[in-house]
Amino acid sequence: MKMTRKLTAPAIKARKGGDKLVMITAYDEPSARIADRAGADIILVGDSVANVVLGRADTLAMTVDEMVYHTAAVMTAEPSGLVVGDMPWLSYHTTPREAVHNAGRLIRDGGAGAVKLEGGRKRLDVVRAVLDAEIPVMGHLGLTPQSVHAMGGYRVQGKQAAAAYELITDAKALADAGVFAIVLEGVPDVVARTVTEEIGVPTIGIGAGADCDGQVLVFHDVLGLHDKRTAKFVRQYAQLADTAVAALEEFFSDVRNGVFPGEEETYHMPEDSAQILAELSEASGELPGSGIVADGFLADEAMEN
Repeated sequence: MKMTRKLTAPAIKARKGGDKLVMITAYDEPSARIADRAGADIILVGDSVANVVLGRADTLAMTVDEMVYHTAAVMTAEPSGLVVGDMPWLSYHTTPREAVHNAGRLIRDGGAGAVKLEGGRKRLDVVRAVLDAEIPVMGHLGLTPQSVHAMGGYRVQGKQAAAAYELITDAKALADAGVFAIVLEGVPDVVARTVTEEIGVPTIGIGAGADCDGQVLVFHDVLGLHDKRTAKFVRQYAQLADTAVAALEEFFSDVRNGVFPGEEETYHMPEDSAQILAELSEASGELPGSGIVADGFLADEAMEN
């Protein structure tokens, strides 16, 4: 088992005003392993898996079971960064009791070190209940994807003074309640800067300008693992979808042209076993399975050679 010193929610909170926090989404073991190798402080198992991996139009159909499944998959990579499990829509919108139960599943069954939920003052009862259950909470304000219908689409929030004031007030309330960090998504840079300056916990921006305490993007967006249109705030650092297509095209071509598999990808029998097999085949006209086993010619012997 890999022995690493894991980052915790208190350690993330203590980074306020210090070195910039780096956060990335991951939805399975391979992506979590890559994120960990790259030095992610926080890995978010986002409900954005609905759009990015499952091809859904929005995040609203995600269930707690699905989020637990993906969180547990990420945890098999044993990342040293803090793993935050996203609470899906309707998993914390009814009662604090149900919210605690669902948050607990992400911790107990998924293995996450914290949970994230969307909303400001209207979610304070839920936030406090989850915190009272000793579960660290990350807030999320601004463009909150679970409110896509209420917002009338994926639109920048806080562009008008009154809306900006409400968002700043929400952020202060969440920080006072005890969240260890707040994601600010899709808000003007001046609003994000004001929040960052006025609250005592780290802000993590996504489409919120450069003045937040950290930044987060979606794994597949950063690496160019799809050909979909990306948001203005996304910067692609690779175009791996094109690389993957080219690699598969080369593989398919090699198969069709008979050059894959080659000698280096092929298993071989020991010469003496091959000779015995040929003699048995010539003598009987068929492959006597029991005789081959008696001679010690087993599948694992062939695999080893």
